[in-house]
Amino acid sequence: MMIDCHHPSSMKDRLMFFYNFLRSPGQVGSITPSSRALCKQMVAPIDWEQAHTIVELGAGTGIFTKWIEQKKKPEAVLISFEKETKMRNRLEPLFPDVRFHEDAVDLNRVLSEAGLDKADCILSGLPFANFPQELRDQIMDQVYHALKPGGVFVAFQYSLQMKKQLSSVFEQVSVKMVPLNLPPAFVYICRKDDGKGVG
Repeated sequence: MMIDCHHPSSMKDRLMFFYNFLRSPGQVGSITPSSRALCKQMVAPIDWEQAHTIVELGAGTGIFTKWIEQKKKPEAVLISFEKETKMRNRLEPLFPDVRFHEDAVDLNRVLSEAGLDKADCILSGLPFANFPQELRDQIMDQVYHALKPGGVFVAFQYSLQMKKQLSSVFEQVSVKMVPLNLPPAFVYICRKDDGKGVG
């Protein structure tokens, strides 16, 4: 089945995204929503048959949310975080089965209070390059501890600035460039050690 990267109200989404970028560039991080090419690269590393607890960081206009909803198994749970209140309030009725929360720093507490297991995968559209280092550290600590052994963290950025930090946190890190996005983006695929060791 063909999956549309853009929500039906694509122009409205773009205008909202641009408006929120002007209001809070440190939180939004981009002038336009993500492209189909970027969406495809973001969801490609996930084993959707085995993903039961899924987390999204930085839902924005819901572009990745829509892809995740259509890729995941019906019984899988999606927890999504969006700091911008207007965006989050708009997303909640569009995705009634998704559990929306405000702050990614609360990730592990949210999973625990929901009675959920560790996350199989975490997808992020957060603009880490715009965050102070302390906040980056807090979120990365939350992400690593929220992932199950062997879990995958997929994040896109517009630079290679985060590669050093991600490589210091995760056992396996690879980067793919998406030149067809505007602006061109880098997708980081980070895997947590499965705890089984070698041999």
